[in-house]
Parts: sequence; C-alpha cells; structure tokens
Amino acid sequence: MAKFPVINLEKLNGERAATMDLIKDACENWGFFEVLNHGIPYDFMDRVESLTKEHYKKCMEQRFKELVASKALEGLQAEVTDMDWESTFYLRHLPESNMAEIPDLTDEYRKVMKEFALKLEKLAEKLLDLFCENLGLEKGYLKKAFYGAKGPTFGTKVSNYPPCPTPDKIKGLRAHTDAGGIILLFQDPQVGGLQLLKDGEWVDVPPLRHSSVVNLGDQLEVITNGKYKSVEHRVIAQTDGARMSIASFYNPGSDAVIYPAPALVEKEEEEKKGLYPKFVFEDYMKLYAVLKFQAKEPRFEAMKAREATAPTATA
Repeated sequence: MAKFPVINLEKLNGERAATMDLIKDACENWGFFEVLNHGIPYDFMDRVESLTKEHYKKCMEQRFKELVASKALEGLQAEVTDMDWESTFYLRHLPESNMAEIPDLTDEYRKVMKEFALKLEKLAEKLLDLFCENLGLEKGYLKKAFYGAKGPTFGTKVSNYPPCPTPDKIKGLRAHTDAGGIILLFQDPQVGGLQLLKDGEWVDVPPLRHSSVVNLGDQLEVITNGKYKSVEHRVIAQTDGARMSIASFYNPGSDAVIYPAPALVEKEEEEKKGLYPKFVFEDYMKLYAVLKFQAKEPRFEAMKAREATAPTATA
C-alpha cells in the first residue's frame, strides 16, 4: 500500500511544482496528509502540548474516571456502539470566541490557545489557497466560499484518549467523515490510534512530532464537485498511554451557501454534473448532528431533496 503522505511545506520555495503535485495527490487520493515546516514554531507547539496534558491531568482525568465507573465501561462484555472513549472540551474562535467562558483554564493556557488559534487560522487559509492553485480556481475562492455574513466559523476540539482496558469493545472515536471544511490536527507525538479508510482498509496516520495532520471535510468535497473527498476516519483506543488530540475546524459561516464551484462543474462530464447539492451550511450541520456516524452520501441526498423543494436553499 502507498505510504501515508507527509509534505514539507518549506519545499514550496524551490521545489514548488513537485510539492504542489504531492498536495494534489494527497487531496485527490487520500483526503488526509501531514505537513511539516508549516510556519508554527515547534517550541510553541511543545508548550501547547504540555499545557494541554497538564490541564487534562488536573481538571479532566478524575471526571473521566467517574464517567467510566457510572456507565460500567470497565469490564465490557459486548461492543459499545453509541459512545466513544474520549474526554473532550470545545473552544470556539470565530466568529466570536468563547474562551473566557470555559471553566478551569489557566490564564496562561487561555493565552496560548488564543495564539495557537490565530496561527492555525493563517495555516488553514494558506492551504486553501494552495488547493485553489491546484484546482485552477482563482486565489481566495475557497476562503470566499466559506464566508457567511460574519466570515468563517472556526473552533477547536481538545480531546484526550485515556488508556482503555477493552479497546476491542469500544472505539476512542467511532468512524465518521468531518462535516466542515479543512481540519488541522495536532496529535500526540508518541501515542497513535488515528486511522483512515483507504481502498477498503484502515491505514494508520503516523504520530509525527511537530506535524499538523490535515484532513478534508464534506464541504470541500461538495465545493470541488467530488475532485477532493472527505474520508472516513476513527480513533482506536489504546491500552497504554493517554493520547492527546487538538483538532481545529476551519468551516464555512453558518449562513454560507455551499455548492460546487461552477468552474469545476463546467470541466466535468455530463454524469458528474448535479452530483452534489446546494445548501446553507447550518442546515447541513443540523442533519450531521443526527447522522454523524453514518455514511455521508445519504446526507448529500437529503440536502439534494431539500434543495428540490425549498426555494430558500437556492438564494
């Protein structure tokens, strides 16, 4: 099987064509890749990692143990299919931050995560422009497509996956595709567990210190008219070591209208036209909230059916 794509963004200066080809192949055939030399200082990432692990130990570990006990998850006999072995909290950055409302965060952690979000936002927008270049779209097209009345939505899910005594009975995180736009993941450099589905097989996403894992969400599949695909992925719980995961989601604004880029539809053969619906992002998210752990195709079909009957979706 082909090797998981790891791309050095520094090589855009000097080996641009070859690096752009690697990005193109990763987007079209994997839906996932890892980037190095992405512009976020490595010592800063180390600080984010140590503060995140510290916060989990101090504020969340005990709560997770109590949850496990209350749900009798220790000695599982049968597979659990309706929950995940993870401890999480969410930070919203755009259009407005909720950082001040999250309890238990130290001032230092708040400040560092705010700074981290700004750096990730910049990286997400840089990658979107590289995608535009590969797709033959004008620079800024994808960023603009994500803009609602208040710009994009952007948030971070901070997860910890503690050691699990029965990883064969419960997933760290069940298989799903991501609903949004572009996802940047800072994952634990030591403890693995993230896998993606490629050609019917589960492939490990290697833990790599200081890398950012990039994956594409459902909205990029729609906007690129299927040229890029969102890919099913999951987290396998581990018996040893707690795995940290900081996933930041750069998504369309809630009122952004999403549809295939006309320039990409024009180039397609007749049977590929009309494959994807036109919808308001918030409507898609409401559907996704109910059907997250199911295949994406019925979601697209449901939005298409709604488009056919609702005049508002074509505004």
